[in-house]
Amino acid sequence: MSQFIALQPFDTQPDTRSRTELRKHLRQQRRALPYEQQQQAAEQLALNLLTHPDFHRARHVAIYLPNDGEIDPRLYMDLAERKGVRFYLPVLHPIHTGKLVFSPFTDASELKANRFGIPEPAFSKGQKRPAWALDAVLFPLVGFDENGGRLGMGGGFYDRTFAFTRVRPRLAPKLIGLAHDFQRVQELPTEPWDIPLHGVVTDQRCYRFRRLSTA
Repeated sequence: MSQFIALQPFDTQPDTRSRTELRKHLRQQRRALPYEQQQQAAEQLALNLLTHPDFHRARHVAIYLPNDGEIDPRLYMDLAERKGVRFYLPVLHPIHTGKLVFSPFTDASELKANRFGIPEPAFSKGQKRPAWALDAVLFPLVGFDENGGRLGMGGGFYDRTFAFTRVRPRLAPKLIGLAHDFQRVQELPTEPWDIPLHGVVTDQRCYRFRRLSTA
């Protein structure tokens, strides 16, 4: 069974390294993992996600394709699809700059590299799902902390896309980060626009956070 750890915000000093320094350090660690360890981590991640209570009723889930050493969620996707879960990939919005929209994703989906070199489905007016209509979103993480803080690649796309959850928390899908367990740090330096996570699932355990309202 998954090991759940409920973490509450606590009063400590943040990591003295900048977000840029932390990002570089954690990405190097992530990329250095041997293939066998990545495969084992993917298997443990799939098990933890399949037994996670937040996903028992989820039918529309945003996912990502692993890049740069990110923990791989594709085994979970393969197993969950058999249970009727529908998956969506983030797509750069061509009009609302800096935001994401979510397109259906299956093995038959045609993908094309976006301007960052990340494969994504073609933007289509008829095939997309707004962020508020998702049941859960699986975020790729560079790092995370014990307050539910998230360190991403620095583009701010997820923060802008899910900024609405600050004022409309009832519309918020479950925001769950995925990472290797070693990507956890004591406390991240934060910014006012950072959107906190509901939880993090790693290859070793599941973390739940008390998500504070900022409305």
